Amino acid sequence: MDRKNIELFWNDVRPILKAHPWHGVHIGKHSPELLTAYIEIVPTDTLKYELDKQSGYLTIDRPQLYSNVCPTPYGLIPQTYCGDKVAEYCCGKTGRKGIKGDGDPLDICVITEKVITHNDILLNAVPIGGLRMIDGNEADDKIIAVMHKDNIFGQWDDISDLPASLINRIKHYFLTYKEAPGSENRICEITHVYGREEAWEVISRSHEDYIAKYSSLNDLLLNT
Repeated sequence: MDRKNIELFWNDVRPILKAHPWHGVHIGKHSPELLTAYIEIVPTDTLKYELDKQSGYLTIDRPQLYSNVCPTPYGLIPQTYCGDKVAEYCCGKTGRKGIKGDGDPLDICVITEKVITHNDILLNAVPIGGLRMIDGNEADDKIIAVMHKDNIFGQWDDISDLPASLINRIKHYFLTYKEAPGSENRICEITHVYGREEAWEVISRSHEDYIAKYSSLNDLLLNT
C-alpha cells in the first residue's frame, strides 16, 4: 500500500479509533505555555499505573511499593520524548557528561484544588517549573504545572509561588517511590528545582526530540 492509500485509509478509520494518548493527542497549540496533560496516577491510587506505549492502554505497572503516595495527579505530556536535546540541556545545567534521555514521554505533575477521582483523562495544564531528576545516568525531568483556570492555584505563575512544603512532598515521592525506606544506595537524585522558563525549554526540547524520532508518524497520523 503506497503512502497516498495509507493516508486515505487513516482518514477513514481515525474517527472510529481511540486516540493514542502519547501519539494521537496534540501537545497543545499554545505549548509550552499551555499544554495537554494525560493523567496516569491520582493521589488516591495504591497501584502505579503507566501507559502501555505500544497499545495506548493504561496498565498496572506495579503496586505502590511503600506508604508514600503521589501528592498530585501525575502523568505525561503527549508528543514529547526525552532524547538527545533533553539530555544535552541536562548536561549543560548540571555540568555532567554522559547523561542520556530516558526514552520516555516527559512527565508532569498537575496541581489543582479539585479532587480528581480517576486517571486515564486529559486536562489543560500551565507549566510553572520542574524538577531536574536524574535516574541512574538518564535525564528524567518532572514538570510541575497547575491546572488551567484552577480557582485557587491558577494564579501561580512560577514554582517560586509554591510553598516549600509542597515542593518537598513532591521531591520526596520521586526520590523514594522506587526504594525501600532507609536505602543508602539511591538510584534517583534531584539536582535542581527550576522555574517556568527552564520548564518551557525542557518541554520544547522534548517536543523536538519527539518530532525527530517520530516524524513519519507525525506526518501520517497527527498532521502537526
